[in-house]
Amino acid sequence: MEEKGKSKHLVELDEYLKTGSHIGTKFKTGDMRRYIFKQRRDGLKVLDVETIDSRLKIAAKFLAGFDLAGIVTVARKTYGQQPAKMFSEAIGGKAILGRFVPGTFTNPNAKKFVEPKVVIVTDPESDRQVLKEVQKTKAPVVAMCSTNNILRAIDLAIPINNKGRKSIALAYFLLAREILKEKGLLKKNEDFSKKLEDFEYKMKEGQGEKERSEGRGYKGRDYKDRRDGKRRGFRRR
Repeated sequence: MEEKGKSKHLVELDEYLKTGSHIGTKFKTGDMRRYIFKQRRDGLKVLDVETIDSRLKIAAKFLAGFDLAGIVTVARKTYGQQPAKMFSEAIGGKAILGRFVPGTFTNPNAKKFVEPKVVIVTDPESDRQVLKEVQKTKAPVVAMCSTNNILRAIDLAIPINNKGRKSIALAYFLLAREILKEKGLLKKNEDFSKKLEDFEYKMKEGQGEKERSEGRGYKGRDYKDRRDGKRRGFRRR
């Protein structure tokens, strides 16, 4: 994860492939169509790794414009909780893990009331209660979105596999590191004290790993297609 010369990418592009960050679902929405590079034979949609890298850069710059203590990261699903927790610890923000209690953002009398400056959503589908509530506030929303997600109520989307534990860990690791660099709190990648492994949810013995096959055996053709094919553009949302 160290800088190599003056690479224009946040990490070697192979790292996105190894972690399955480019693997979407078999479903696609009209909102996410522009981020989809191709469809595999098994029906899974594939995201372009150049776009993933670019959007993480954009998101990091955007988030660095806020008071870091006001950045609230939410993750209901298990695989997203450890990455969200480590991200928040790294930048000095706040993480809301597991079930989101209605009124957390809108009821000042709530026991755990939080007034976010900006909200990061790990999965718009599982974290939909958050999106309903944040619409009542003025806080913008940054969200990690797979091919099946709808971008309603989302201000800045990061197209990425938001269901795999390795891809979510990589995304939050890179976001944390780049935000701290944007803030001038880190001079170079090597100064970041946390490791990618710190962000990754640790599988328990006997626990299934749904994304085990994702990213396996596709570094060849998918990467070549991405490199040689027509690149899709992107815009905020």
